[in-house]
Amino acid sequence: MAVSPAVTTLFENSNEVFLDAAKLLLTYADNILRYPNEEKYRSIRIGNPTFSTKLLPIKGAVECLFEMGFEEAETHLVFPKSASVEQLKLIRESIAAERDQRLHGGQPVPPTAQAAVATVAAAASASVPESSAAASSQPVTPPPPPPSSLESSMSFFVTLQSNFQHVMLYENPELQLKARSCIPHQQLSSAAQHKLKEAKGADPECRLGIEDFLVLELLRWFKQDFFSWVDCLPCSRCGGPTQNGSSLSPTADDLRWGAQRVENHYCQSCRLSTRFPRYNNPEKLLETRRGRCGEWANCFTLCCRAVGLEARYIWDSTDHVWTEIYSAAQRRWLHCDPCEDACDKPLLYEVGWGKKLAYVLAFSKDQVVDVTWRYSWKHPEVLSRRTRVQEAWLLHTINGLNASRQQSLSPDRKKELTERLLVELVEFISPPKKKPGELGGRNSGSLAWRIARGETRGADPGTSTQTAGYTFTPTETEKRDRLLHVRYSAAKDEYCRVSDNSEVIRSWDQCVWRKESVFRKVESDWQMVYVARTEGSSLGSISWKFDFAPAGMKIKSVSVMARSQTFHSGKVCWHVQAGQITTEFSGDGKMQSFQSLSGSSEVTVVAGLSGGEGETSWQHSQLFRESLEGTEESSFEILIHLEDA
Repeated sequence: MAVSPAVTTLFENSNEVFLDAAKLLLTYADNILRYPNEEKYRSIRIGNPTFSTKLLPIKGAVECLFEMGFEEAETHLVFPKSASVEQLKLIRESIAAERDQRLHGGQPVPPTAQAAVATVAAAASASVPESSAAASSQPVTPPPPPPSSLESSMSFFVTLQSNFQHVMLYENPELQLKARSCIPHQQLSSAAQHKLKEAKGADPECRLGIEDFLVLELLRWFKQDFFSWVDCLPCSRCGGPTQNGSSLSPTADDLRWGAQRVENHYCQSCRLSTRFPRYNNPEKLLETRRGRCGEWANCFTLCCRAVGLEARYIWDSTDHVWTEIYSAAQRRWLHCDPCEDACDKPLLYEVGWGKKLAYVLAFSKDQVVDVTWRYSWKHPEVLSRRTRVQEAWLLHTINGLNASRQQSLSPDRKKELTERLLVELVEFISPPKKKPGELGGRNSGSLAWRIARGETRGADPGTSTQTAGYTFTPTETEKRDRLLHVRYSAAKDEYCRVSDNSEVIRSWDQCVWRKESVFRKVESDWQMVYVARTEGSSLGSISWKFDFAPAGMKIKSVSVMARSQTFHSGKVCWHVQAGQITTEFSGDGKMQSFQSLSGSSEVTVVAGLSGGEGETSWQHSQLFRESLEGTEESSFEILIHLEDA
């Protein structure tokens, strides 16, 4: 009989510790099997001292409960009606077989004796008062907090322990090999090498390393080519739209791959239910290649480890997960969100999505780190929301988990981790500054889903305008050459500042002045990309601003090229404006000059999107539509010749 990962971990405990934990685990399982309709046997209170002292600190014990089918609730672990009894039996039998081996010196125990032992264990458990506490030699026993916060603290500890155990999956050599077989590693590495060479050529003092560019290539590939987002799956019979209804019971195979929850995507046309298991095993996700943020971060973190990047899984208590990558060149951890194809934009959630953060924790094979402060510039507000556990308790617990995990590390590795942590702590002292790319709302997921989560816009919930605020001003090179020349490529999703040693700025919204109800759409099936209105919006706009007054210069001439495309009754209106002068131009891909703007100290290029028909009207007006394999040098280009003011 194959032994599950959690049971294998449980077996690693000493004989005394294992037998003590096994007795409780078998009691919980046998009570459910013996009294399937008794609700009291399907629930374990996390604050129960017997549970918190005899199981919580034991390696693999709580994970065994999860593999049996228990799920985490606010104050209890619950075995739901939908859970598989067969899976419960499988885990129970594995534990019982090992217990019998240890108790009887390797001699098999007859089934009648097994039942007798189970009965004795149940009776013993029933006779143990809740106030009794067992001594444990394990190093990760959390200190007892005040009684009023006991259940909350123990629930939090389960979350910490579960995530800390889960990330060890990413270290499995066979699983990493399977992941590498899915990743075009050579192609991504070559592209990263090329961009590193370009960056070094443009700036000899550039301190970026190959891993910094490999991360960007991996993010792009993962979102555009590999993984897909699921709101509701199309009907498996008629292909029509479905709605997410009540949950379905997981099968034994679902549970094998960590899918405790199975969504029912119901088609109202043909009345068929399409199952969507929420797999938690990254190996399975390499095959399904779909899901929401949980699946995305889970699989992406594995892919990062598979290509040799130091990665850790980030858990946010306000219901989001992502990844961090360590940059050896920059000596710091980089935020990476595969759902958004975003790198090094830590304020994206608080400022861009309007999240009210409280706890953000990083989990890797070596340690747990509280990284909340990297993701907020409102530290006092965040601190006021951190009420689930005491700060001293959290620090002590994290230190205990880290001490346990790092026991087998070399002194050099321990020293390296300590030095990194010190650098992080210094970084956390000062709130980070906002960057242009962090100010937009969420792009992944349907409009209805994003609205329900309150993640459609930035920190000001009263407006749909997303202000990016980037302004082009001339560099020393551009002032000397009296020329500012910028190109944007939709396929590459990057700006090239041609007039300044071909500096590259990645991401379509990094250089935007204003944007309202627009986003970058990638059609993986058709291999096309464009900027369009967000779903449900009747109007969208985007603009780029160029200001030369701070440099003591003014415009001599302006030339602009833009590509746009419309379908049905969709409309795109382009214009340039400087002071009181506004001039329209077409987005037909041809360069157009505007001598009338001569003498102005600033100019703004604006595109407005409107019109269209039906539910897909948002797609009927598009900017920069281009094949992902496109060879166009630019989708948008502006040349501004300058003179002294």
